[in-house]
Amino acid sequence: MALHVEQILRELVQAGGIRNGHIVVIGTSTSEVLGQRIGTSGTVDVARHIFAAVEKVRQDAGFYPAYQCCEHLNRALVVESALLERYPQLEPVSVVPVPKAGGSMASYAFRQWADARVVETIQAHAGIDIGETLIGMHLRRVAVPFRPSIRFVGQARVTAAFTRPKLIGGARAVYELESAKQDVTCD
Repeated sequence: MALHVEQILRELVQAGGIRNGHIVVIGTSTSEVLGQRIGTSGTVDVARHIFAAVEKVRQDAGFYPAYQCCEHLNRALVVESALLERYPQLEPVSVVPVPKAGGSMASYAFRQWADARVVETIQAHAGIDIGETLIGMHLRRVAVPFRPSIRFVGQARVTAAFTRPKLIGGARAVYELESAKQDVTCD
């Protein structure tokens, strides 16, 4: 399981150009990983393996993970306080995730970091969703679906996405500076 998560995340980092300081949302149903219906059989044991895999990739890529809580906490996110320093527009809220209100993954992450905080919303650069937990609300506006080579962690379906800036302006718009230098006339 941990090796699958690690490979999926490494592929996402590569495909999405995830760099130091970027935010990656991790949505996980540990129940779905075990083949059970979401929210019914959460387990810290599964969370422990997933957390370890994310930390391993994080050490290499330098991104900030944000662990999505379950719907009982309105899908708030567990982050480290260093993320709040880097992104001061994020506003922390007061809550402690527990397995039955927050989910096993988010509550596990909260207890692993000495400086864990919870925020209600975030605009991440990428994310992985293990078990169809619906992370889309936490991604930046233009999400690009990403299909990792491994499509399941345990019994849970995996989806992923990275984001890109909006392309605006229509058919005559130019998106790279070199192309703009060639077209300096206006009608």
